[in-house]
Amino acid sequence: MNYQKPFLPDEFDRRVLDVKKRMEKAGFDLLICQDPANMGWLTGFDSWSFYTPQAVMVHLKEDMPFWFGRPIDAKSAHITTNLPAGNIVSFSETLVHHPDDHPFDELSDLITSKGWGSDRIGVELDTHYYTARAHQHLVRGLPNAKITNNRELVNWARLVKSEAELVYMREAGRIISKTMREAIAKLKPGVREYEVIADVYRNQVLGVDGKFGDYTGLCPLIQVGEGTSTPHLTWSDQPLPKSGLVVMELGAARRHYTTPLTRTVHIGKPPEEVSRLAAVIVEGGDVALEAAKPGVTVEDVAAVFQSILKRNGYSKDSRVGYSIGIAYPPDWGERTVSIRAGERTPLQEGMCFHFQSGVWLDDFGAAISEPFVVTPKGGERFCDVERRLIVID
Repeated sequence: MNYQKPFLPDEFDRRVLDVKKRMEKAGFDLLICQDPANMGWLTGFDSWSFYTPQAVMVHLKEDMPFWFGRPIDAKSAHITTNLPAGNIVSFSETLVHHPDDHPFDELSDLITSKGWGSDRIGVELDTHYYTARAHQHLVRGLPNAKITNNRELVNWARLVKSEAELVYMREAGRIISKTMREAIAKLKPGVREYEVIADVYRNQVLGVDGKFGDYTGLCPLIQVGEGTSTPHLTWSDQPLPKSGLVVMELGAARRHYTTPLTRTVHIGKPPEEVSRLAAVIVEGGDVALEAAKPGVTVEDVAAVFQSILKRNGYSKDSRVGYSIGIAYPPDWGERTVSIRAGERTPLQEGMCFHFQSGVWLDDFGAAISEPFVVTPKGGERFCDVERRLIVID
C-alpha cells in the first residue's frame, strides 16, 4: 500500500527519546498511552479504532514502542507506523465487548511475559479513552506493579512543535482560512444552518493546493441570535434570519495537526453593543498576540487581554486560550497549558495556541479567535481571515 507517513523515522525517534527522559525524571519504567493523539505522535499510528481498547507502550529498556490492539486493526499499525512486526501485538477478538473479560487482561499478560510485571507504570487516567473498566482490569492483572497517573506526560512532551510539525500547522491554517471565508460567504438570509455546515465539511476535506484535510477533533460549531450567548451549539435546520448575529468556530486538520478559528458575523446593520464588544475583543487579541513571546508566562498574556476587557467594562471568567497541535476527537486542545490567571508556564518558541477570545453575555456573544505559534516577535497567526466583526448587507 502506498501510504505516505507524515514524518521521517528520526522525528519519531526523537520524540520517543524525549519521552523516555521525562519518564526517568518522573520515575516510570513503562508508559501505557491510550490517547489516540499520543499514540499517533509517538508512532504515527492512525486508524479510527480508538472506540475499542488499544494502547502504545513505551519502556525505558526498549528501543521502540509497542502497539497493542484489536486484531483487525493490527494491519493499520503495520501500514501507518515504522514499528517492527514483533512490536505489534493483538488481543483475542473474542474480548471485544465481552461482558466479563477485557483486552487489558491480555495486556497484563503481555507485560508480565516481558518481565515488567513489577515495574513502575504510568497510565493516562484523564484521557477520554482510558476507561474505568480498563484501569480496573490492568490493576487486577498486575498486582505487583506500581500503577499511577502519568499526569499527561506525553501531552506535555508535545507542547513545543518541531519544524516538521509546524509545516502541517501552517497548512491547516491555510485550509481553515479558505473554509472560513467560504462559510462566511454562504451566510445569507434563508440559508439553513446545516447547508452552511455541509459546505464547511466539504472544504475541510478538500483542503488547499492539493493538501487534503483530515477529520477534526471537534465538529463545526455555529450559533445564531441568542444562541451566540453560549459557545458550543451545533447546527440545526433553521434558516438564517434577515438580520442577526452568527458565530462560527471551525477547524481544519492537516495530518491531524489542527488549527481552530472563530469569526463573528452580523447579517444586516449590527447594533452598537455588538460592534463595540467585537472591537474590544479584536483589540485585546491583537495586544495579547504581540505579548506572546518566549519567556513571557501565559498568565501575563491572559492579563493583557483581561486588562483590555476590564477597561471597557467587560469580563471573561473562562480561559482565553489553550495549546493545540495533533488532535483526535472529541477535542482539538492538548489538555496541557491554558491561557489564564495562575498559569505560570513560560512560553517557548514553537508552542502553538488557540487564542479563544470569546465573550458571552446574557443575550448574545462574540468571538474572534486566532491560532498562533510563539515566535521571538510574538504570536505568528496561522490564518489570514480579517480580524473584525464581519457585516453582511
